[in-house]
Formats: sequence, structure tokens, C-alpha cells
Amino acid sequence: MRLGRVQTADGTVSGTYENGTVKTETDVYEVDTDSNLLAPVCPTTIYCVGRNYAATLDQMDYERPTEPEFFIKPSVSVHPPESPIPYPSFTEELTYAGELAAVVDEQCKNVAENDVDNILRGYTILNDLDALDQPGRTARKAFDGSAPIGPWIETDLDPVGIEMQTTINGNKRQQSQTDLMFFKPREVVSFLSKRVTLLPNDVIAFGSPANPGLIEPGDEIEISYEGIGTLRNTVVDSTTHNETE
Repeated sequence: MRLGRVQTADGTVSGTYENGTVKTETDVYEVDTDSNLLAPVCPTTIYCVGRNYAATLDQMDYERPTEPEFFIKPSVSVHPPESPIPYPSFTEELTYAGELAAVVDEQCKNVAENDVDNILRGYTILNDLDALDQPGRTARKAFDGSAPIGPWIETDLDPVGIEMQTTINGNKRQQSQTDLMFFKPREVVSFLSKRVTLLPNDVIAFGSPANPGLIEPGDEIEISYEGIGTLRNTVVDSTTHNETE
């Protein structure tokens, strides 16, 4: 089942996504006709795992981690699918990373790996935007709109062994599968839960294959994960975007 959120004339609505519509118990909203697709979740925190693919280590000359390495993006990083991404004015080196992400469904702590499925709502896709020329990981990754999420949450998915790809303007830039992760999703969720209390709607992203290169205004990013769908956004000039809002 796919869970989606849309902005409608009635406000923000959550429901089941089916064939271009979001259905609630009483209403049906057509996406792009009488509603706009939002990020499927509003997390308090986004936990992102880095250095989780061998190709990334080889490209960046990193050492292989002995346990998951993670960093945090704030809630203001969330950006909806299909919505233009303003190119940040403070960077000249913006890159992206197509990542599988889990959505937490209930408050939990010290979750055993075998119990992880019981505390997750499902899986979605996250684009880890990164301003490479900024000093330090937080300045690079924690800014408004730095985490496009969507297009929906898939509740019935085994996250191990699924294919992914990222294209820019139709050109393939990333292609891999989740079997190649050093630390698999359930292991990562369990690991994090032993350090922090996970809250409902928190998002946990599991890393990306090798750094795919820079993006510029006008580029269309499409990140696809088997069994979920495609997260799509276009990068726009921030000045032009602000003038049209």
C-alpha cells in the first residue's frame, strides 16, 4: 500500500495513494488537478547514514566504517516531490544522492533487528542534497530544502536486494542495489535506536552509491527505487524562483 499527503483546498490531507489520487475514508483527491503532492511525512529529525557503499569509499578514498556513521538533517530540510528545488545562493558546488529511507511509525528505543519491521510505517526515497564547498558536514547538508522526500510511503517492501537508479535530464548517473550496502536497513534502524529515541515520522536514510556529480539550475533529477517509485524534482535558479512566488 502507498501512503501519500497532498495539499488541497481543504488543507493538508493524508490517505492512500492509488493511480494519481489520494483517497481518505470520505474523499478522493486527484493529484495535480485539485491537490498538490507533499512530502509523505513531516519528521522531527532525519537521520542519514554515510559511507555505506564500497563505491563511495573508493571514489572518496574513505576507510570502511566498522559501524554505521550518521548525521542529522533538521525538519526544515524536507522538500516535496515534483516541486522546484531553488539552487542555494551560498554554494557553487551542489550535488545530490538518491537514497532509500525508512519512516518510523511509533516511538521506540533499543529495537532488536528482528523487530524493526514492527516499528516502521514503510519506505520512501530521499535526495541528500549536499553543498560540497561549505565547511563541515552540517553546513554542507543541513539547509532549507536539502532533503526532498517522496513521492509516497510504500508499506509493503523488503528493503534488501532492490534496484535503484538516478538520472539527470534522462542520463543515468547512479545505478546500484541495496544488497551492496555495508549496513542493511534493519541493522541501521536497530543501531540508531540504541543511541536515540526514535519518534513517529522520523526518517532514516541509508546512504547512496558513489557521488554522482554536480547539478545546476535547469537539471531534472529522477531517483527511482524498485517497489517504491520515482522521486522527481527540477533545480531552478533561486532568484528567479523567489521572484515568481
